[in-house]
Amino acid sequence: MTTLRRKTKRKPIKKINHSMKKKLSILLFCVLGALIVLLGVITYINFQSGDKYKKQVLSQAQQKYQNRTMPAKRGAIYDRNGNILATSNKVYNVVLDCKAVNSDEDYLDPTVNALVTIFGLDEGELRTRLTSDKTRESQYQIVKKQVSMDDKKAFEDYCSIPDDTEMTREEIQEKNNIQGVWFEEDYLRVYPYNELACDTLGFTFSRDTADYGIEGYYNSSLTGIDGRQYGYFSDDSNVEQTIIEASDGNSLELSLDLGTQQIVEKWVNAFKESTGAKNIGVIVEDPSSGEILAMDGGDRYDLNDPRNLSSLYSADEIAAMNDSETMDALSAMWNNFCVTDIYEPGSVVKPIVMAAALEQGKISTSDTFYCDGYQNFGVPGNMTTIKCANIYGHGMETLAEVIANSCNDAMMQIGAKMGVENFLKAQSTFNFGSRTGIDLPNEGYGIMHTVDTMHETELACSAFGQGFSCTMIQEINAMCSVINGGYYYQPHLVTKVKDASGATVKTISPLLQKQTISSSISADIRSYMQASVEQGTSMTSKVQGYSSGGKTGTAEKFPRGNGKYVVSFIGFAPVDDPQVLIYVVIDEPNVEDQASSIYPQYVAQAILSELLPYMNIQPDQSTDGTVPETELWENFNGHVNTISDSQIDENGNLVDEEGNLIDWDGNRIDENGYLLNSDGSYQINANGEYIKSANLDGISDSYTGSAGETLPEAVSDTNVPGPPEDNTDPIEDNNMESEGLTNEEAGLD
Repeated sequence: MTTLRRKTKRKPIKKINHSMKKKLSILLFCVLGALIVLLGVITYINFQSGDKYKKQVLSQAQQKYQNRTMPAKRGAIYDRNGNILATSNKVYNVVLDCKAVNSDEDYLDPTVNALVTIFGLDEGELRTRLTSDKTRESQYQIVKKQVSMDDKKAFEDYCSIPDDTEMTREEIQEKNNIQGVWFEEDYLRVYPYNELACDTLGFTFSRDTADYGIEGYYNSSLTGIDGRQYGYFSDDSNVEQTIIEASDGNSLELSLDLGTQQIVEKWVNAFKESTGAKNIGVIVEDPSSGEILAMDGGDRYDLNDPRNLSSLYSADEIAAMNDSETMDALSAMWNNFCVTDIYEPGSVVKPIVMAAALEQGKISTSDTFYCDGYQNFGVPGNMTTIKCANIYGHGMETLAEVIANSCNDAMMQIGAKMGVENFLKAQSTFNFGSRTGIDLPNEGYGIMHTVDTMHETELACSAFGQGFSCTMIQEINAMCSVINGGYYYQPHLVTKVKDASGATVKTISPLLQKQTISSSISADIRSYMQASVEQGTSMTSKVQGYSSGGKTGTAEKFPRGNGKYVVSFIGFAPVDDPQVLIYVVIDEPNVEDQASSIYPQYVAQAILSELLPYMNIQPDQSTDGTVPETELWENFNGHVNTISDSQIDENGNLVDEEGNLIDWDGNRIDENGYLLNSDGSYQINANGEYIKSANLDGISDSYTGSAGETLPEAVSDTNVPGPPEDNTDPIEDNNMESEGLTNEEAGLD
């Protein structure tokens, strides 16, 4: 069988003619020319910036894909008038990429020299990090924390090569060989007023860690949410970046008033310098809202340097401390005496007890009580005697006189009328033994008796403020309700929470928890406390031109008989419309005789004399509307030695030119302070008693009313039992933000 083949037609092959050859030659010439030009440009760039681009390539090749934290800014803290009390400034951590530096031996010296020159770092430490087996391969070594923007710019300028540089090739090479240094953003907490309100504000241990003060209590609100930046990172290039922006923290507006705080600390400092004490606490509160206007709770320390103990201890004392002792000293310094510490309050509770007895109907405003100077408890053969301040007795007293005279005897009788159960109920009503809910951490409870532990002696002593313990914030907040019409508000410091844009996200209004007494009883108590200022134990607190009420307190610390006292004063103004309440507590004043409440009165008087006009409170006892001058304690003004021809001897005693002991009026005295005649004999009063100087150390031991009556402060004796032991932990469950008590917890329907 024959197979037929299909014939195909072959295309003719075109030959390159002369015209096409010419075109190809021209094209080839152009391509070669372009390649020559490109090669020239590359050569030029390599000569000028080759090391720079080499650095970028090497850096990217050396580093792994990683991420950086973009720190959130901590929220600021403001006072009630918008003054910044705490803020956060942007700073930078200097980070060293050891692996990058070690990738080329030419990078080592230029990088180390740059870090030493700009940041003053230790050259040996840097070289150790770069060569140590533990760190030589590390890509993240912080070599200096929290440098400023100016320092960062100085380093960048040091490393940069200006476009119009006149540097030699070697100098350019030196700059280009600075490798593996980059800057990590961070924030530094700054307190513009240093130690002002240190106990209240607290401080941060790090950018997002705080345990003390407002900083600790509201840490979750103040702390923002960090962002993230993903990609390859080097000195001059960032590639394949993914950025999740940080969310800054909320800011807080406080009830604190900067001016009020400054006034308080001014006079507390003056007292510390002139006299001193183991500790001093002051709270100024708005009785109509529970807002804290100022709080000074103890030792001063710089919030910008909170671990510096030099304000309290010498260099030798600090050097001798071990780690545990140092931590104990720091914790004590950071502690807020006004909120955490407990003590026996003394007679400042008498108006509260009397108000409760009136509210319960156990006494009436027309009642009188006879004081014979003491009360006996127990049975014959086993009798306990508790004395009044006036061991000879005050005689028959009205309720106003009981408060004005600070009569223990009458208060013991009032406590007996109330009985144990009603007395304990009254303490609970005023939140003694319970946290107030103030927005500060580590609030103490105080220690109360129970039905099982409170017997007639404990009841009697509790009625005048001994045998139980409380905190300063408990006492002042209870007193707020006594003088404001009977309304118990939760004390608080933060009034507004604002977001990063400044918009208010939360307003914290005054939280009324309960009514403790009627408005009429409140008015009665205010008048009784006014009597204490006008003619009683609180006369030294008087600020001219203003009506005011007050109550003193003196409590002997346990164990009894040790000569150590807590003295206090609580006062308010004006009487009919209280706008400010102040509480001053001095723990162990640095004087020979601690049992005198005149010391806290000096402090309170000085503060109120400046504070009332500052708050634009009108002088309601001034006929022409002006504020009369109030004569303050001379030691505040630095009048330490005003006696001519007198001096301080080697023992620190004031003596005349003949070496005789004298008081601050220049009167000759013996070693116990009793007045002597010029011949050395004792001065004797009409009753044949030695007369004690009224101006020892510039301070009177007693003060006289309008009728010349001596009114000593009520002081406990050795028969007063101590308070129950404290087994509570003030820190537990007390370090978080709170919405306050519920109505049920507050005893409201």
